[in-house]
Amino acid sequence: MTLPSGTYDLGPASGTLTLRTGRSGLGRRAGHDLTIEATRWSGQAVLDADEPSRSAVTVEIEVESFEVVEGSGGVMALTDADRAEIVKVVRDKVLRTREHPMITFRSTGVEGGPDSFTIEGDLTIMGVTRPVTVRGQASGGRLTGGATVVQSRWGIKPYSALFGQLKVADPVEIEFDVAAPA
Repeated sequence: MTLPSGTYDLGPASGTLTLRTGRSGLGRRAGHDLTIEATRWSGQAVLDADEPSRSAVTVEIEVESFEVVEGSGGVMALTDADRAEIVKVVRDKVLRTREHPMITFRSTGVEGGPDSFTIEGDLTIMGVTRPVTVRGQASGGRLTGGATVVQSRWGIKPYSALFGQLKVADPVEIEFDVAAPA
């Protein structure tokens, strides 16, 4: 798939941006692996098809827009009240949205082509900026990929319950699936 050079706007109208969490600790069987979707985000991809290294990507995510779309595993099914409580905890206690309403990504380098590409960049969460590698590919008119974010590298203490027996695993998978530019 060959993508044309140009500047492309990204956001919920063009695709999805999701976070996938796992669980750890002795009580992990009681918890859920979560799929959380960012419903308000925007970005821009500047693509140079002739010289991919001159391409650039920026993304901004409103933390207040996180919604739990799925919870798998666990002893009991995830209820709507559970989903609302999880979002409240993520916003208020884990990511402290009032002080840090946005998560941002700014690329620092792009390599490869549409079939397989790597984007190096700076990810800022809660005011802490760290490098991250995003891997992706194009197939069937879609651009898909993601990165692994280890929460503690950004100073985030993964959520825990049951006196620390149930914990959200430190690594979180961030995935994207957007329509390829025509």
